[in-house]
Amino acid sequence: MLTYHLDHHAKTPLYEQLYRAIRADIMSGALSGGDRLPAKRPFAAHLHISQITVETAYSQLTAEGYVRAVPRSGYFVQELDLLPRSTLQIPVSDCPPSAPAQQAAFDFKTNVVDTDCFPFSTWAKLSRAVLTDYDRRLLLAAAPQGVPALREQIRRYLYAFRGITVDSEQIIVGAGSEYLVTLLIQLLGRTRTYAIETPGYPKLTQIFHANDAQTIPIPLDEYGLSLDALCASRASVAYLTPSHHFPLGIVTPATRRAALLRWANQAPERYLIEDDYDSEFRFVSRPIPALKELDHNDRVIYLNTFAKSLAPSLRIGYLVLPRRLLADYRAKFGGYASTVPAFEQYTLARFLETGSFERHINRIRNLYKARLDTLLDALAQSGLHKISRVSGAEAGLHILLNVQNGMNEAQLIQSAAQQGVKVYGLSEYYVDTAETCPPATVILGYAGISSEQLPKAVNALEHAWALNR
Repeated sequence: MLTYHLDHHAKTPLYEQLYRAIRADIMSGALSGGDRLPAKRPFAAHLHISQITVETAYSQLTAEGYVRAVPRSGYFVQELDLLPRSTLQIPVSDCPPSAPAQQAAFDFKTNVVDTDCFPFSTWAKLSRAVLTDYDRRLLLAAAPQGVPALREQIRRYLYAFRGITVDSEQIIVGAGSEYLVTLLIQLLGRTRTYAIETPGYPKLTQIFHANDAQTIPIPLDEYGLSLDALCASRASVAYLTPSHHFPLGIVTPATRRAALLRWANQAPERYLIEDDYDSEFRFVSRPIPALKELDHNDRVIYLNTFAKSLAPSLRIGYLVLPRRLLADYRAKFGGYASTVPAFEQYTLARFLETGSFERHINRIRNLYKARLDTLLDALAQSGLHKISRVSGAEAGLHILLNVQNGMNEAQLIQSAAQQGVKVYGLSEYYVDTAETCPPATVILGYAGISSEQLPKAVNALEHAWALNR
């Protein structure tokens, strides 16, 4: 059985990784003309991927002429004389290969989800139905704003679960938040100054600067983005996460939201970009109403993705634009094709329409809540409870842990690594204001560690920190 190492967390889809790996073996001669490729079902089971992923990879290879499909027999590599062989000679480096980075036994990273929770069987069933129902239409370029079916289902979802009333024409589907933020910078203009939260996503600053846009870091107070600092700045657009700030977990109250909306209404070209990145995961009360729900003057640009709720590798996100920006958007980008393949868009539309998304969210919310409870219980029962303080556990998929054992942040990270645990310092998320970061505080993302492993991870942290006071 062929074996390939596929990265489930990479931006490149799994089917494309598999397609490239098989094509490379064919071009190098590792797979010869006439060789039969593995049957789809056992191959999928062997690689721990879905059968539809294998089928899509085989279809691409067939379309490009690398393999041929024989009815009732399977897929076969084309004959040797029909395919050019690569003659590229790769020079051998004189430098010895670098040692691979040591893999941590437990990694509390925040940018992952539990891939075992993905509804593979439902997604595969809907994918097959989409292939049957749409056939050749899936091969056409998708509409610039995304296929109407998906935009309509997103509109319904926003109304039902976030209280946001918009028209489907205001929705733009794109390949993830990085692309959508880049699109917004082009739409709103690079000459503007953008206010961004600090602490916040480091990648966000990189995206703005890569697009030659100026940013001003705005600190947070106990209610979220500091209104005084925002008013004192020269920014005309503010990027914020009011429903659940990352990484501090602050929920912006109604009074501050109203004040932010007043700021946006004071000048004709001001906007708020609301990133609602993990609004589905609130554990102590109903989801906080979106800022967009309170926006009666069309000043809020709403941004969300399916990275946390489904999988980052799907690369499907969406914007809700104010109506006043639609004409500019269509003038600048109306000739562009959507950056998300129509096949994935139609499948996601069916996933939303059939109620599968709602059922999936309910299931994984319960799973992550149980995982959070396990983590908190393990911390409470360990020696760490005497020297640490937890915050930010009400929502999201991470907590903050302030450790008071005499170590600084760097020492906490280093000592944890020596015990096989990777944790992340809070100071990494501060832009130009690291001196205001709470000392000795780390971020523990728990979505990628199972409930069975979390107590072991906490035990390792106890050995790293509690025993080194």
